[in-house]
Amino acid sequence: MTVRTLADWLDYQQRVHPRAIELGLERVRHVWQRLGSPAPAPVVITVGGTNGKGSTVAFLEAMLAAAGKRVGTYTSPHLLRYNERVRVLGAEASDAALVGAFERIESARAEIPLTYFEFGTLAAVWIFAQSGLDAAILEVGLGGRLDAVNIIDADAAIVTTVDLDHQDWLGNDVDGIGREKAGIMRAGRPAIVGTREPPAGLLDEAARIGANLVRAGRDFHVEKRTNGWRWHNGGHALDLPPPALEAPSQIDNAASAIAALHALRERIEWSAQALANGVRDAHVPARLQRLRKRGAAELVIDVAHNPQAARTLAQWLAQNPARTVAIFGALGDKDVGGIVAPLSAHVGAWRLGGLAGATPRGLTAADLHARMRNTAHVEEHATIDAALDAAAGTAASGDRILAFGSFFVAAAALEWARRNGYFTA
Repeated sequence: MTVRTLADWLDYQQRVHPRAIELGLERVRHVWQRLGSPAPAPVVITVGGTNGKGSTVAFLEAMLAAAGKRVGTYTSPHLLRYNERVRVLGAEASDAALVGAFERIESARAEIPLTYFEFGTLAAVWIFAQSGLDAAILEVGLGGRLDAVNIIDADAAIVTTVDLDHQDWLGNDVDGIGREKAGIMRAGRPAIVGTREPPAGLLDEAARIGANLVRAGRDFHVEKRTNGWRWHNGGHALDLPPPALEAPSQIDNAASAIAALHALRERIEWSAQALANGVRDAHVPARLQRLRKRGAAELVIDVAHNPQAARTLAQWLAQNPARTVAIFGALGDKDVGGIVAPLSAHVGAWRLGGLAGATPRGLTAADLHARMRNTAHVEEHATIDAALDAAAGTAASGDRILAFGSFFVAAAALEWARRNGYFTA
């Protein structure tokens, strides 16, 4: 029998299925059933949405861990290591655990083709099922209804936001996208909607499913205060510290996480102190992550890769003014104009980094520039590293270098920062 390392398995998974993405649950559900239909945990929360999923997962993990619960989380994509996707009790899954899960899945699947993401989802479920967890938190990869994580019936579902992204797969209609995202909801079970103005399609599908809808601005509320904020729903009120995560949207993400735990309070501990500790302690890389180096410009790294995320990023830049040089890279299926437009007033210069060498979906700097129409002060670089080198060579200590536009940009920027002696602020 051939012995495969984790790297071997990941390479194999990218070759074994003819398409990188193939939405649908029939194949992955059959393999899950062949594995014995393992349940990841007694309580499962699934998190979907256009933006804010990873941060909401981080809040849930931190809140439950602070209450002493055994928690597993499944997220995607990863930044630097595949192991980041599967966490058990706060630690990344080991190579051995992932390889063992992949071997089980390969034996069970036989003639059934699986995508890279489907292998990963089943591996997470398998590992969680062996780990004696109290709760598992699953992040949707794409859409919701047909995403592989939806083979698991969540005890509570969260839809953070709904906006245009992944139009090649989900379409250009926000109502249609909302319906797809509502597909993670289940009849009679709590479904938290974190956006205050959800599209009609999401609400219609939630009603058709028969989910117990819990809406931001209607069923739970946020009040910002001088030294923090308050969450309340008419029955419970919590005074909470500011999140360590900086984006203006992070309070909304934390509020949605709290609403889900409140809805499940009879099944999993509801601790005001643990919730506050989780808000304060939750961290996730490349979400307005601020890095510093003595005598150098501040480096801010963010994964913002669609217009909605760019609007949130622009709001933060307006609240934290500084001369900003943007390091920008993007994938070919992204709305480049919609990303650039809200940021243009806050960026003094653009240095574009090509992503064609990082992924087949990546744009070269020249192609990215062509999509930016009349944007001024733009320079092209072959790679993100080259763009960062150029920006660091000219930026003053009071300036800001902002690297954003894709997880591939964020990963490259984090590695560059490590090599160049930056540290977390």
